[in-house]
Amino acid sequence: MPEFRIRQAAELLGVSDDTIRRWADSGRLPTTTDASNRRVVDGEALAEFAIELATMQPRPSQQHTVAQSARNHFTGLVTRVVKDTVMAQVEIQAGPFRVVSLMSREAADDLGLAPGVLAIASVKATNVTVEIPDQ
Repeated sequence: MPEFRIRQAAELLGVSDDTIRRWADSGRLPTTTDASNRRVVDGEALAEFAIELATMQPRPSQQHTVAQSARNHFTGLVTRVVKDTVMAQVEIQAGPFRVVSLMSREAADDLGLAPGVLAIASVKATNVTVEIPDQ
């Protein structure tokens, strides 16, 4: 299972490194140490925490769009993968945003998608593709 350093976890949740450390020190976010004795957060635990955090945050108010891009990329953590024999439903928590993608089971398996995996949802119109960043 992937592990994320404090800085990486902070970037994924949109908070400061110090906030992650405070949450870890208070027991709100579980951490362990890696082989180099650095604090890390288990990817699956971080995914669960991202969901919890997102449900606590109020939704942004309706705003008028001033500019728009043709493509949007949302980096986040896979929080849920539901597979049947042909298709897979993949949920990604990207900060306060939940992105859901439907793809072939083969694609989800090839990407190794599972809760706690870092992924990028690329959105264009109604199609969402999922990418794995170079780590």
